[in-house]
Amino acid sequence: MKRKKERSLPVRLFSLLVKLAIAAVILVVGINVYITKSTEKDIAASVDSGETTITSQEVQSFRATDPECIMVLGAAVRPDGTPCKMLRDRLDLGIALYKQGVAPKLLFSGDNGQVVYNEVNAMKKYAVNEGVPEEDIFLDHAGFSTYESVYRAKAIFDVDSMVVVTQRYHLYRALYGCRRMGITAKGAAAKDTNKGQELREAREIMARDKDFVKWIFKPQPTFMGETIPISGNGISTQ
Repeated sequence: MKRKKERSLPVRLFSLLVKLAIAAVILVVGINVYITKSTEKDIAASVDSGETTITSQEVQSFRATDPECIMVLGAAVRPDGTPCKMLRDRLDLGIALYKQGVAPKLLFSGDNGQVVYNEVNAMKKYAVNEGVPEEDIFLDHAGFSTYESVYRAKAIFDVDSMVVVTQRYHLYRALYGCRRMGITAKGAAAKDTNKGQELREAREIMARDKDFVKWIFKPQPTFMGETIPISGNGISTQ
């Protein structure tokens, strides 16, 4: 009998590990389903391919929440200082929404953690070249993550209502963060035709779970500072 008990111990441990693994998978998948399904209705426009066009019905849907700004989330910048294709697609959509009067300001949030790397300045230059006045452009130089971008939109720029622009796979997480931060937000999904999309979507699964936990505890971003109301002049942030 003693030998039988010794043999059954590894079996019991293995069974426990299997159950824990199954529970972990269910938790990871469950959080992802919850985030995507609970925010899907807040995506008011989506550009799948071709020209960046927004219908009058979509414009009215955005305006219904009286957004104070359009926040475009940052992405990689090339060594020559120009936005990558993914970021250009986001900018084109954000600028199109601005020009159609969806909101009076643009908030560009991205990584400027190093002197030699500046996402938001590249975004600003692109928008100015497209005819956007500098005073209507606000730069968040410390948007090192989606979590920090959303947190700082409320805490630093005093935003209560906005439109968020990024690719659809990323938009669910950003909109969920807005809800947790008390920001009324609608989403605009930019073109999603970039290479490596499958890998990005796989990584996003864990990113959603990580941010889900973060929004429970709400740790402060890397940098905070004085309030710069989005209703003012954006030049002070540049």
